[in-house]
Amino acid sequence: MTYLGCTLGMMAQEKPNVVVFLVDDLRTELGCYGNPIVKSPNIDALAKEGVLFQKAYAQQALCAPSRMSILSGLRPETIGIYSLFTPFRSVHKEVVTLPQFFKANGYQTVSVGKVYHHGFDDKESWSILFPKESNSWVKPENLALIERLKKSGKGSNGPAYECEEVEDEAYKDGRAVKNAIETLEKLKNDKFMMVVGLTKPHLPFNVPKKYWDLYNKEDFKVPSKEEPKDMYKLALTNWGELRGYYGIPQEGVLDDEMTKTLIHGYHASVSYTDAQVGKVMKALEQLDLRKNTIVVFMSDHGWKLGEYGAWCKHSNFELDVNVPLIISRETGYKNRATNAKSNALVENLDLFPTLADACGLKTHALEGKSLLPLVNNPNLKWSQGAYSVFPRGKNIMGLTCTDGTWRYTEWWDNKAEKTIDSELYTCKENYMVRVENLAKNTKSAKEVKRMKLLLEKQYPLQLRSSYPQNDKGRNEAGSAE
Repeated sequence: MTYLGCTLGMMAQEKPNVVVFLVDDLRTELGCYGNPIVKSPNIDALAKEGVLFQKAYAQQALCAPSRMSILSGLRPETIGIYSLFTPFRSVHKEVVTLPQFFKANGYQTVSVGKVYHHGFDDKESWSILFPKESNSWVKPENLALIERLKKSGKGSNGPAYECEEVEDEAYKDGRAVKNAIETLEKLKNDKFMMVVGLTKPHLPFNVPKKYWDLYNKEDFKVPSKEEPKDMYKLALTNWGELRGYYGIPQEGVLDDEMTKTLIHGYHASVSYTDAQVGKVMKALEQLDLRKNTIVVFMSDHGWKLGEYGAWCKHSNFELDVNVPLIISRETGYKNRATNAKSNALVENLDLFPTLADACGLKTHALEGKSLLPLVNNPNLKWSQGAYSVFPRGKNIMGLTCTDGTWRYTEWWDNKAEKTIDSELYTCKENYMVRVENLAKNTKSAKEVKRMKLLLEKQYPLQLRSSYPQNDKGRNEAGSAE
């Protein structure tokens, strides 16, 4: 582990403020990404004000390690924490994080809602901290159900979705945004770096009825329920996260009716999050802050909506690691790019160096790299690959990369010190039919050879068994949010 120090930058005049929307479980299901059904007008408007990255990737498809990577600028295999159950600061007290860095450079740092998975992790790095709230239901029948389950000793998260005629602030993201806006009003004369952590579309899909009413359940199509042909046996999970909710069967695939209901709930949750983004953006304009505030919209990882007959994240598949990323420079920035799309391969851990660069601050060594050149010129030639990991237990590590067209994964056995299986898929799949692992297809030998070399650039064979594993927890999330 490299020990990092923090170098104070020179505070120049008119350094921009920063607002980051960090959304949970959001795949590229947005109008600005070409989805014809989802209604996301506020996020789409933000995309028109900046650069939309079409090939952005999370470093692990699980909340806690992904967020640690984003906020430290380090890869999960460097950090050595791969599950939900180990707080970052319980292992790494020496690493200078994004909020710690900005605070040391004179910024008011603000955490609102779900930023780190562990709400009070790294709390000294925040000038103002509104911790994430627990899941909640407001429908009387659901509250009564949860109480009965508690009394019976069974315990439950309650239903996986809820649709009730209430205001946005009846649920936690609405309250988080209220805190964010009130804080912006207080800090409008200060220099600030704010991360707004919005939990939807994370389970449960509990949002006001007006967002459900934006969609017709029958418009949603049910994807193929077959796992990929010839996939590695542990590539998918039993999606215990969803099965932890009341009414979800403990075994087997979901029927078409439940599948459509959950897809409906996911889309309603996306539109609820979109409305919260709109409120903050409106406040930035009304407070005359937008002209000097860079805005980032991103997700910690993607999600499966019944593809392969599976749900949730916890894998190396494209659906789980591909994420939305939009960066919009302050409107007062003279040469800012707007309504632009970039096909560059970029990674979530690039956030830290990008924001520091945009604010004229010099950082310590980071594993991400600044995307500011791309924000200013979206068509620049960039990286050859983007990389992610997901372990299975203590001894098997899934290592994956994409070149933007293909996704290649190797499953490495730390004890045997060898690759025990591999997978190759196209990034753009037709999920209405069964997907095939092409790594075992002789016609794909050329692509396998090329992608194998690309993977080994980031994960050399001789180093793979040495990646630290400080984490003692499970690798698949349960019901925790």
